[in-house]
Amino acid sequence: MRRVTVLKALMIAAVLIAPAGAHAEIRIIQSPGGQVGPFLDLFEKVRESGERVVIDGPCLSACTLVLSIVPGDRICMTKRAVLGFHAARSVDRRGRFYAEPEASEAVLAAYPVPVRDWISRHGGLTSRLLLLKGRDLAAIYPRCR
Repeated sequence: MRRVTVLKALMIAAVLIAPAGAHAEIRIIQSPGGQVGPFLDLFEKVRESGERVVIDGPCLSACTLVLSIVPGDRICMTKRAVLGFHAARSVDRRGRFYAEPEASEAVLAAYPVPVRDWISRHGGLTSRLLLLKGRDLAAIYPRCR
């Protein structure tokens, strides 16, 4: 089975070649997020590939865009999976963060309804990191088999 591990800023840590006829998967074991563009590009390619996504650790910030791009029936979670959400923000020339309310609204609208509802029940997208894990996560996405 071929596995691509997504680490900090989408650094590819390991690629294992799949035997003939085996199904490929993308395994996210730790991603703190980062700039949105590279994540959008990666997840578009994953969607087009037909590969399954296994979230097997923290998938924070921009990493959670996988939920908006890859079909939900191709995403599963392990018991180590944690999804982290916060409001969109940018950095100015002086290195200071500032809020991007329109981008936050667009991102929230793109998440699947159960995720959007969970975020709303927990205060919405703000500068505070919301962590979706455990039973709440298992109620939305299936456990990996």
